[in-house]
Amino acid sequence: MRIPIYQVDAFTHEVFGGNPAAVCPLESWLDDRTMQAIAMENQLSETAFFVPAESPLRIRWFTPKAEVDLCGHATLAAASVYLETIAPDREEVVFESQSGPLGVRRDQGLYALDLPSRPPVPCEPPPALIEALGAHALMWLKARDFMGVFRTEAEIRALQPDFAVLAGFDKVIVTAPGTESDFVSRFFAPSVGIDEDPVTGSAHCTLTPYWAKRLGRPRLSARQASARGGELLCEDRGERVSVAGRAVRYLEGTIFVGD
Repeated sequence: MRIPIYQVDAFTHEVFGGNPAAVCPLESWLDDRTMQAIAMENQLSETAFFVPAESPLRIRWFTPKAEVDLCGHATLAAASVYLETIAPDREEVVFESQSGPLGVRRDQGLYALDLPSRPPVPCEPPPALIEALGAHALMWLKARDFMGVFRTEAEIRALQPDFAVLAGFDKVIVTAPGTESDFVSRFFAPSVGIDEDPVTGSAHCTLTPYWAKRLGRPRLSARQASARGGELLCEDRGERVSVAGRAVRYLEGTIFVGD
């Protein structure tokens, strides 16, 4: 069996930046074990699968360890492959997913994702979480993920988590006001095989409503302060958020599976 594969750097204007995702358009769905094995072989934070001929057009995402319910950067990457290669006459694609419909449209050179809003609420962090980060946040909140709010971008960049301890938690966002953007963040998910994700669209489902409320405006510029870095334009739309960025194709090829 031959399966096309694309690798796309999402939320960046140049290769080697942003977050790399693998995208595999399929003729028909593979079994879960094979998709998980492909994701493990790729060793990227996410591999996205979809069947272009299917209606509705479902999308699924796998880390090297597990399937996840939402992934923004791999959805952006999959949309760029679909709109540039499979259906270049279209301006928008809507994927069905575990998190509901996810629309992606071309928008002045960017790809804009329509994602569910996940506003956080205040919470008490487990002591082990603070120990894992090695620093105290100003406050902690939680939606799907824990989110620690810090005072400065420098504090965010200086964090050196203990990933062995952090693996005891599902996913963790840290954020602060930005020096050249409205806010910055980092995202840790060692429990699903990703110590630090370079750029995380799904985290901005929580970051966007928080910062929109705090700053008093719906449109925001964001930067994920990972080693690779990434830029996002976010908009709070009530029950939905828009997260937009660029996508740059790095490679395309063929996977050989089976005899």
